[in-house]
Amino acid sequence: MTLADLKVLVAGATGGVGRAVALRAAADGATVQLIGRDEGRLEALRAEIAATGASAYAAVADATSAQQVHDAVASLHRQAGGIDVLVNSVGVNLKGRRLDQLDAEGWRSVVDGNLTSAFHLTQAVLPGFRERRAGLLIHISSVSAFVADLSGAAYQASKAGLEALARATALETRGDGIRVTTISPGLIDTAFMRHRPVAPSPEELANALQAEDVAEMCVAVMRLPARATVTEIVMRPTSQ
Repeated sequence: MTLADLKVLVAGATGGVGRAVALRAAADGATVQLIGRDEGRLEALRAEIAATGASAYAAVADATSAQQVHDAVASLHRQAGGIDVLVNSVGVNLKGRRLDQLDAEGWRSVVDGNLTSAFHLTQAVLPGFRERRAGLLIHISSVSAFVADLSGAAYQASKAGLEALARATALETRGDGIRVTTISPGLIDTAFMRHRPVAPSPEELANALQAEDVAEMCVAVMRLPARATVTEIVMRPTSQ
């Protein structure tokens, strides 16, 4: 089964995982819609996908802004003729993440980047999903939502909140034909690692997941028939 009939919206499309998901979905036949903050990188990705013969559309938006998200989703919906799947790969963290380093502004930036953005994206796509009585939301979360680690209190709280948002969304939309999945990876070798206070060792990176691994899991979930749903997936490097 390909994704030829699906219109897939990827938020956070210029990040490592978002980019991988967009490229993989397009390669499998999906019409891809892209949201990101960096207009230059977003357009470059759209052009790269279009050069393969796939359909791709892009809209610039800061996912922490409700207005920008709703405007971008409305624009992409018009251009592509609908949205069947949302893959939310928006994510941020800080280098100064310990509680004795974290101030209120830093806390808000991480919670807004990881959780408030997911809320805005969810609210933007749900009306269309409800109208068609079909839709799939995939949130890229983290194992940090379940296990204490050194990613910091703000990051862990925001990812735990994302899991709760997904469960609440699934409960409220159960009768509307809407499915919700969270994919929670462990260490992934992407540029996101530069936010760590101490860079991961070459050995850690050699054993880490790749963005393409997460993209493959997203596509596997998209391929499921509407009668089947997966609520939570945890992915870890084999070495962990």
